[in-house]
Amino acid sequence: MEFEEIFTVHVQINNTIKLTNNDGDSVIMISFKGHVSGEYFTGEILDGGVDTQIIGRFGDRHTLSARYMLEGKDYRGEQCSIYIENNGHVNNKLKHTLFRSYPKVITNSKSLAFLNDDILIAEGLPTESGLDIKIYRLMN
Repeated sequence: MEFEEIFTVHVQINNTIKLTNNDGDSVIMISFKGHVSGEYFTGEILDGGVDTQIIGRFGDRHTLSARYMLEGKDYRGEQCSIYIENNGHVNNKLKHTLFRSYPKVITNSKSLAFLNDDILIAEGLPTESGLDIKIYRLMN
């Protein structure tokens, strides 16, 4: 299988809210901002981006679900928006990668319409200022 990098979402964490129940399970909601760079799209993360993580009391399950909207320009210079729903699991066994996830994208860009149906994979990588999320598409 061959993958092509679509763009990188550069995340800066704004705030975190945590809840732990009596059994030790936790929910963390992380609000964020940032920008996007790449060959296909450049732009900004709009207000309202949030990542919700659920962590089992034994650390045996750690899921994430992020939802956010991007605004910027596609590779043809046209103004557009992109919605991303990114679901996955944290895997402490991965080297250099915090998580792998499977984004669902909806865009109003005619040039990027292929993203609405493509199989996408994302990897979260730590940075000094937060997190980079690299989004790839499966090539045929």
